[in-house]
Amino acid sequence: MQFTAKDIAFMLNGTVEGDPLAAVSQLSKIEEAQNGSLSFLANPKYEQYLYTTKASIVIVNNDQQLSGPVSASLIRVENAYSAFTLLLEQYNTLKLHKAGIEQPSFIHPSAQIGENVYVGAFSYISQDVKMGSNCKVYPNCYIADNVTLGDNVTLFPGVTVYFDCVVGNNVIIHSGAVVGSDGFGFAPKPDGTYSKIPQIGNVIIEDGVEIGSNTTIDRATMGSTIIHKGTKLDNLVQIAHNVEIGENTVIAAQAGIAGSTKLENNVMLGGQVGIVGHINIARGTQVQAQSGVSRPITEEGKKWAGSPALPYGSNMRSNVVVSRLPELEKRVLELEKIITELRKDVH
Repeated sequence: MQFTAKDIAFMLNGTVEGDPLAAVSQLSKIEEAQNGSLSFLANPKYEQYLYTTKASIVIVNNDQQLSGPVSASLIRVENAYSAFTLLLEQYNTLKLHKAGIEQPSFIHPSAQIGENVYVGAFSYISQDVKMGSNCKVYPNCYIADNVTLGDNVTLFPGVTVYFDCVVGNNVIIHSGAVVGSDGFGFAPKPDGTYSKIPQIGNVIIEDGVEIGSNTTIDRATMGSTIIHKGTKLDNLVQIAHNVEIGENTVIAAQAGIAGSTKLENNVMLGGQVGIVGHINIARGTQVQAQSGVSRPITEEGKKWAGSPALPYGSNMRSNVVVSRLPELEKRVLELEKIITELRKDVH
């Protein structure tokens, strides 16, 4: 799909400087753009590329001064970065637009399906499922019995949602994610083996949540595992049974939260953070990547790091001490030698 500079300027409420009929069909970085590409310049560090880029159209700020000839048509706007972000959103919407029910797919007769939905080939929608309007279920998804999906939910290919789970409005779940698999519940027996504890709860995902690829969220043993609204989970995150994650929390890849732990609102966890079970993490807590949290965090808005996690400042001081251990060891060995020699002299 092609757009002219005139079309784009109209969408962005900008002005064209150059050929208004210059056409583009793709978006590119300014330093990598080729003919037919649309790019933008917002960071002065990249201004040099404005004079060498092969892009057909470049979006710039209204106050951008030119120090040489530019071959691209320019679209001047109030904020080039925001304008380009808007175009990315519109481009993504067009790219992901899907509609209709593809075959072969299965939708149980008891399922309630809203308006303007897309169901991709080889997807399975079980009995008593409730799906809102404008949902997109890409190929090879499985939605089990009695699942509820709100409006504007997107399930990318290969997503599995187990029975009784509830997904709110405007939720995005990426490929390979599993919502509602059994919590890790096993009881030891006298003979050293384990018996499985039935996991009869569910998972509740509130509005505006986004879940990354191959992330797993376990169903509760009883009650619900809850992901509150606005939370964003990266790829390969593990959320155990009966965990509750507060609103607008952000969790980076490969983090894991053990059972029955509660995160308050606006928590930020770096990659590979591990949190033990049955503790609370205070509102606004930030935990550095690869840290291990083994006890409750009660003070709000604090930064933590290390394993076991310490307040950020304490951890940094500890790291300084650890980095000096080889030097300290050498000094101790030298002192031991001096002491040994002094003892010889005494005797």
